[in-house]
Amino acid sequence: MIKRGAFLAAIGLAAAGLLVSGCAQIAPNSADKSEGENPTIVSLNPCTDAILAQLTTPEQLLAISHYSHSPSASSMHARRARQFASTGGSVEEVLALNPDVVVASNFLAPATRAALDQLGIRVEGFGIASTPDDSIAQIRSLAALVGKKQAGEKLVARIEQSLVDGALAHGAEFGIAPSPSASLSAVLWQPGQITAGEEQLVSAMMRNAGFSSHAEAIGLGQADYLSLEQMLANPPDVLIVAGETRGQGHPALSELEDTFHAVLPANMLYCGGPTIPRLAEKLAQIKADAMRQVAK
Repeated sequence: MIKRGAFLAAIGLAAAGLLVSGCAQIAPNSADKSEGENPTIVSLNPCTDAILAQLTTPEQLLAISHYSHSPSASSMHARRARQFASTGGSVEEVLALNPDVVVASNFLAPATRAALDQLGIRVEGFGIASTPDDSIAQIRSLAALVGKKQAGEKLVARIEQSLVDGALAHGAEFGIAPSPSASLSAVLWQPGQITAGEEQLVSAMMRNAGFSSHAEAIGLGQADYLSLEQMLANPPDVLIVAGETRGQGHPALSELEDTFHAVLPANMLYCGGPTIPRLAEKLAQIKADAMRQVAK
């Protein structure tokens, strides 16, 4: 058995990007884990944080990423996030928590991944969901990983129902893009005055809610900058602001009398999972309010 001091020395070398040649492969919990017992988890991915918090308890989910304890960054409700410990994601912190599995993003630092591999800690990576179906697939993978398939299916059912309800609110079917005559053109003005690409999850959600992409119509794509001047010269039917830059709050925007203005919290933009029902409800409300203004 390697002593704790030797562990930490090995961690320091691995985190610096060096090879740890003499370190034995160690799985901290595997020897003590009873057959059939659900694995303990540390999540370093703010999007998987929110899903795992729906599926597990603090006894199983030992820590979530520190981002989820920040109200401006978290896609979780603050009260739920505070029920779990948080971690900055260092190898030392993970080792101290002694999990069976680390759930991370696909962009986990190579040095961190190498150190965890050297220490025999299983790492599962998850990417960014770009469609509701992608998010549902991630939920099912995570539910299987943590031994909570039934809880996973309950969350999936909530998401699927919210998507159906969001589509029915404008007389369409789930997954069917709105016809131009039945839709309102919309811009989602993200932080930094950039536009959402059509392959983003939030764009799929907007289509499901009955909005057509004004950004795409004027030739803008993923993360393209949309200036205040462009907005004033060629406004959409609906302007959804999810940022706080100077241009996004400019008084001149109030002069766009034929454009409905709405605000969307930025922490609804990037993660799927339990964020989807909240986002679907918010977009359906924006669409209904915008339609009432058009009808006046």
